[in-house]
Amino acid sequence: MKKTEKKGNHLAVKMAIAMVLGLICGLAMLMLRENLLTSGQTQTWAAINNLLFQDITAEAGKNAIGLFYIVGQLFVNALQVIIVPMIFCSIALAICQITDTRKLGRISSKTLGAFLLTTAVALVIAGAVGLTVYATGAFNAVEVNGLNVSTGSSGSNPLSILLSIVPNNMTSAFSTNGQVLAVVFLAVATGLGINALGSKVTVLKKLLQEISDIITVCLSYVINKFGPLAIFVLLTRTFAIYGIDHLKPALAYVVTTVLLLLAFLIVGYAVFVAVLGRINPIPFVKKIAKVAVFGFSTSSSAATLPLNRKTVTEELGVSDEIASFTLPLGMTVNMDGTAIMQVIAAIFVAASSGYSVTVSSIAIIAILALIASIGTPAAPGAGAVILFTILTGMGYTNDAALLAYSLILAINRPIEMLVTSLNVVGDAATSVIVARSEKMLDEKQYNAEQN
Repeated sequence: MKKTEKKGNHLAVKMAIAMVLGLICGLAMLMLRENLLTSGQTQTWAAINNLLFQDITAEAGKNAIGLFYIVGQLFVNALQVIIVPMIFCSIALAICQITDTRKLGRISSKTLGAFLLTTAVALVIAGAVGLTVYATGAFNAVEVNGLNVSTGSSGSNPLSILLSIVPNNMTSAFSTNGQVLAVVFLAVATGLGINALGSKVTVLKKLLQEISDIITVCLSYVINKFGPLAIFVLLTRTFAIYGIDHLKPALAYVVTTVLLLLAFLIVGYAVFVAVLGRINPIPFVKKIAKVAVFGFSTSSSAATLPLNRKTVTEELGVSDEIASFTLPLGMTVNMDGTAIMQVIAAIFVAASSGYSVTVSSIAIIAILALIASIGTPAAPGAGAVILFTILTGMGYTNDAALLAYSLILAINRPIEMLVTSLNVVGDAATSVIVARSEKMLDEKQYNAEQN
């Protein structure tokens, strides 16, 4: 156990250092960019950008090198490539290993109940804060003139997400990371089937376990060896390509959302662990910090899942039986940060485009955000795209609303980085709470100090 604690602490220190260095270098690059552009040296910045930061898959990046983009994307791809098999194997194994159907029902109901409770609290707080800021008139002063309209995606009925739970083609569900809910359904069905057949099914169960073991080994190597470097690269590039001119028009939205997300991240989950789990939240806050940093850097719940599972089981003392079920499920249905961002963003769009905002309209926005956030792809940029569904459902579709939505698409990357931190920490908090209630939490390991 001590060896595991030292490894976890060593990795956390390296990630923290990488985050600080990434923020410093990113802000330095941001200031360099602004100075070069304002002084007319656009070609100099273009050369730096093409060498280090340019997306080489974009139209403008045909002749670019994009070193930071390549390194960061390779790391994220290495993590995302195993998301589907990891979710399928972990959930199927977790269910088939719980032979007591009543116990499985309890764990499922407690997990979903905790997810629903945290998201409901997040939505209520976001609605209250959003209405307060709206009443001050801060959102009304936002200037969105001059932006190009960008619809992002077509709006749809939020209830259509229910149809994606049961796939009509098994192979299509496994062919993309965008159908995680379908993979969860198939994993649950497979696990229940193995459970029902008992000793008749041994080869498949062993195969799932061996695939899971291989994934664990590979991911541990990737995260431990390349995680800190990836954090530095991803953070530096994010701030380097981020223009100050995009931030100024929507400062009220950015400040409101960031402060609310930080408050919920730092205080909210500690309170949930203390109240619902009836356990000291300080060890949880200390040990989960590196998961929050990793989620912030990658802006992907899927990419953070391996480290989250490793931290929850090896450092927080949660039984793998619980973590294997709650964390993959949380990655697909528990989106506290996404829900908060979408509520504030919808109020911002409504206020800045001439629509009235009332308590009833905020309640409808919250309900739509709850439904739309379930099944949101665990990948960068997904939350802002899903936001268009909410805006369409509320009827916020005039030209000013589309312009405000375009502004959100332009500035939302740093916010979504913080949103991901909330999502993954919320999954971990639920795992601890459920494990504690089922007496499947090693409290000695949970409270152990990291040397």
